[in-house]
Amino acid sequence: MAIKVFVPRDTTALAMGAEAVVTSILAEANARDTEVELVRNGSRGLFWLEPMVEIETPSGRVAYGPVTVDDVESLFDADFLQGEQDHPLALGVPEEIPYLARQQRLTFARAGVIDPVSLDDYLTHDGFKGLEKALQASSQTLVDEVKTSGLRGRGGAAFPTGIKWQTVLDCDAEQKYIVCNADEGDSGTFADRMVMEADPYMLIEGMIIAGLAVGADQGYIYLRSEYPVAHQILNEAITNAYDQSYLGDDIRGSGKRFHLEVRLGAEAYICGEETSLLESLEGKRGMVRAKPPLPAIVGLFGKPTVVNNVLSLAAIPYILANGGQAYADYGMGRSRGTLPFQLAGNIKQGGLVELAFGITLRELVESFGNGTWSERPMRAIQVGGPLGAYLPESQWDTPLDYEEFSAIGAVLGHGGVVVFDDTVDMGEQARFAMEFCVAESCGKCTPCRIGAVRGVEVIDRIRSGERPEANAELLNDLCETMIDGSLCAMGGMTPIPVQSVVQHFPDDLIRAADTAGEK
Repeated sequence: MAIKVFVPRDTTALAMGAEAVVTSILAEANARDTEVELVRNGSRGLFWLEPMVEIETPSGRVAYGPVTVDDVESLFDADFLQGEQDHPLALGVPEEIPYLARQQRLTFARAGVIDPVSLDDYLTHDGFKGLEKALQASSQTLVDEVKTSGLRGRGGAAFPTGIKWQTVLDCDAEQKYIVCNADEGDSGTFADRMVMEADPYMLIEGMIIAGLAVGADQGYIYLRSEYPVAHQILNEAITNAYDQSYLGDDIRGSGKRFHLEVRLGAEAYICGEETSLLESLEGKRGMVRAKPPLPAIVGLFGKPTVVNNVLSLAAIPYILANGGQAYADYGMGRSRGTLPFQLAGNIKQGGLVELAFGITLRELVESFGNGTWSERPMRAIQVGGPLGAYLPESQWDTPLDYEEFSAIGAVLGHGGVVVFDDTVDMGEQARFAMEFCVAESCGKCTPCRIGAVRGVEVIDRIRSGERPEANAELLNDLCETMIDGSLCAMGGMTPIPVQSVVQHFPDDLIRAADTAGEK
């Protein structure tokens, strides 16, 4: 009987040499006349251990990693196919690895466990249980369950998902749409990609339920074009879902319909903003729309549209299968459920950590990240992508909660956490924030289009020592103008990282001015 060997096919594992490891394992097994069944699973999110190879044994799965081609022969010699642990790369039972054992995995429960394109695997691990219940319920019941869960948008704005769905449900229209924002562009984020590469049926199920809840029969996944592996896996999963009547004109004999397709994004950060995304999806240039009207009322092709992030829609199957209250029992305050935090930057153990809201930033980074890769002291942490604040050590004990972060002028956003050690030049980071906006602004509104350009110029003058005090005052005025006058969050949030540097790392911004003196 063939021994099951699991090697991830997700982007991170592939980047770390997973394909070559697969080839080597198959060749070594053939040379030793050993029969193996290779399963290309997704990643569990322990990126510093990729490629992480798992073996299915009679007593459960055991893991080894990070495995390179040079390790394969010695693994076979150590009888790793039998789960033997006498090897330096032996990790034991995956779920007992401390990094995983301390997590609360609701959305990522199947990540790394199943073959992402196997419907049988998905069904065996509680897949489509939420859909089964949804097919028997009224639209209003489904919306009410999402409201009970307390789920808020996981894309950054944190708007209550149930309220958005209610708005679309209440619209009287013959055609409505479900749009998944999978244009994951924030620095240090990869949770959306992991969902699509490790558990795509969960996203498909969430979108079908959303369609049933609001009366929409057509869905689109607007996928970041830089995610070719996710694109391949999603399309394969969607094809399988159609073949088994989970998508189409008659979902599992219920008489209800929902169609779904993937559309590739325009390689523009601004298309992560929902109205710009809709413009791009319609075949136009990705330009921000003025609001109102809201997309929930006048969205894709002018029709009522639910626009939700991957993580928001991926949370829906758990909520429907277990009840909204079961989800709401996790978290704190108005931040309910879990958020998959993504550890990146100068960090030793980068990866995905799904936890209930409420853990402090310090505990997250120190307990799971295990310090910096450089082994130097941490100096700053940016949370929430390139438009998030740079947080000094004095703020690391803030609970990871939407309101708590808002109170200190920061954002949780998509849950990306990027760590910097004490060699970072925070003045340069402030400049980068404005420079990023220059490159990524859609150009529609003046505060964003012109303000970011002027921002780079003003910061350069401060750092060169040209009238630093006067230019610092000008920079403050410019930031306030961008916050108050920009059409969308691109211009409105660009000042957040700049202001955090001014407030918490002022010496870095004026260091050059101190050495140059007044001009």
